[in-house]
Amino acid sequence: MKKFKKIALSLALVSSLSACSRVDPSEAGVLMENYGKQGKQDFSVVSGLVWTFMPGNELFTVPLFDQRQSLDKPITLKAADNTEFSANPMYSYKVIRERAVDVVFDNKQIKSTGTDFLNSLSNNILEPRIVDIMRETSRKYRTDDLMKDSGSLEYEKDVQAQIAKEFEKRGILLISFSSQLEFSKTVTEKIDKRNEVNTNLSVLDQEIEQQRKRNKLAELKAEEQIILSKGLTPEILQQQQIEKWDGKLPIYSSGSSPTLLINTDKNK
Repeated sequence: MKKFKKIALSLALVSSLSACSRVDPSEAGVLMENYGKQGKQDFSVVSGLVWTFMPGNELFTVPLFDQRQSLDKPITLKAADNTEFSANPMYSYKVIRERAVDVVFDNKQIKSTGTDFLNSLSNNILEPRIVDIMRETSRKYRTDDLMKDSGSLEYEKDVQAQIAKEFEKRGILLISFSSQLEFSKTVTEKIDKRNEVNTNLSVLDQEIEQQRKRNKLAELKAEEQIILSKGLTPEILQQQQIEKWDGKLPIYSSGSSPTLLINTDKNK
């Protein structure tokens, strides 16, 4: 009888230990009770040793450390001018500890736990939303703008802000995001030629403006010469001679110079 009791006690101990799990400090433990029939209220955050021997109980562990992910293959995007290009997005995130219940409850259809749970979450939930956001946003930008450093950076910031908002709604913090845009050789050459033409036109516009200013300066100088030449008329020269006469003798001159006659008859 005593031997039977020891065996029963040993079996009970083994059974209880098998129904006990430990939540690592780097993880958040989420315990589902009663098969989750009452919705989110049947889910709670737990830590340390957790007993799951009761029927309907199930423990989910969610890593809280950074997760770094990249898509399995490049995605095709289209710009506003219908040009196709590709992207190889890379991102990192982590679960917000206080939102661990939301993460598990909203994704309880994922039949895994720990790192496998997050990998499945990334592949099946997060990355499809990333692709949708990138495709929707790319339609707002023209190829010329995207190929500029500032343009691609603006697009990336736009996408990152939307992804961060989407992740936050799911209890996840987006840490980093890089779109890694790539353009085909044909598109690159086309844009390079267009930029070269624009550069040449800009230089030509500058030369035209400089010539216009030189022409204007020449016109002003010609007008100045005309004004000066008109100002030296015979009448003005004669007046200048009168003003300079010393009043002693009349001044006569020959040739092309004007003749100054002084009338000294006071009766006239």
